[in-house]
Amino acid sequence: MLLTLQECLPAQLRGADTTITPVAAGLSGAGVYRVDSNGTVFVLKVSAQNEPAADWRRKLSVQQRAADAGLAPRIIHSDETCRAILSEFVVDRSFPALFANPDTRETALVELGQTIRRVHDLPADGDAKSPRDALAATWSALDPGFPLPSFVADAVRHVLGEPPTASGRVPVLSHNDVNPSNIVYDGEKLLLVDWDTAGVNDPYYDLAAISVFLRMDGATCQRLLSAYDGQLVAEVPTGFAYNRRLVGALCGVTFMRLARQNGHAGATGGETLESTPSLLDVYQKMRAGLMSLATADGQWMFGLALINESAHIRSS
Repeated sequence: MLLTLQECLPAQLRGADTTITPVAAGLSGAGVYRVDSNGTVFVLKVSAQNEPAADWRRKLSVQQRAADAGLAPRIIHSDETCRAILSEFVVDRSFPALFANPDTRETALVELGQTIRRVHDLPADGDAKSPRDALAATWSALDPGFPLPSFVADAVRHVLGEPPTASGRVPVLSHNDVNPSNIVYDGEKLLLVDWDTAGVNDPYYDLAAISVFLRMDGATCQRLLSAYDGQLVAEVPTGFAYNRRLVGALCGVTFMRLARQNGHAGATGGETLESTPSLLDVYQKMRAGLMSLATADGQWMFGLALINESAHIRSS
C-alpha cells in the first residue's frame, strides 16, 4: 500500500499548515525529511517499505532506548505501516567546530568519550555484528569489471589477511556509524542520530570510527580512550589500531561501491597512494563547495581518502 508522507505523521500534524522537505537519502534507502508545522520543526525518517517489520521494530527499540537515555533526539511518533519515525529537531551547533577549536578541544574530546561510553552502557541484545565480515561482503560485491587502484586492493587484503586483534572487552550495544554527520551538539551535550546500523559489537569499533573521521593522531586517541575508560590509557591498544584500519577500509569500499552504483567509471590508471587526497584535503574541498558526497565523483574521492587513511594507519 502506497502511503503519502502526510499519512506517516500523527493526526495533529497533518494538513495545510505542515510542510515536508526532503533532507537526505541514506545508504539504507531510507528518506529523511524536515517537517515544519506551526513554528515547530521535526525530523521524519521513513525506511524502505520492503524492510521487514521485525527489523524496523528492532531499530525503533534501540533508538527509543538511546532517546530515553538522552543520547538521541526525543521520539515524537512512530508508525510501523509507514516504517516511519518522527523525532524532535535539534539545532546542531557543530561538534567538529567544537573539536577543532584549541580552546574547547579537550572538553569536546572528553564529552565524546563519555557519550560513547554511555551508548555502550545501554542494554544490548541480539547477535554481534562483524565489520570484518561486512568488509569481505562489500568487497566481493564490487563489480569485478570496475577498475580500482592497486593500493585499494592492497589495503583491503591487508585488513582481511591479518588476524583480527581481540580487544579483550565484552561486546556492547554500538552505534556502528559514529561519524561527524551523525553527531549533533546542542550547545551542552552530544546526541547521536541515524541508528540504523546499531547492534552488538566490539566497543573499540565506535571509538575507532570517530577517531578516523576526525583524523586523530596517537596521542589524541589515547585521550579519547582515557575519557571513555575514566582512567589514563598509556598507549594505543593493538585492538583499537586494528579497528581503525578496518573502519578506513570498510567505509572506503562502501563509498566506492556507492560511486559505482551512481555511475562512476572507476580508476583511470594513474592513481597512486601518494597522489590520493587525504581526508583533510577532502574536507577542505567539501567546505569550499568543490565536492559533494551526493555525487559519484565525491563518493569516489571520499572512498579513496578513507582507504588512504587505512593504509597509513597500517604503516604508522
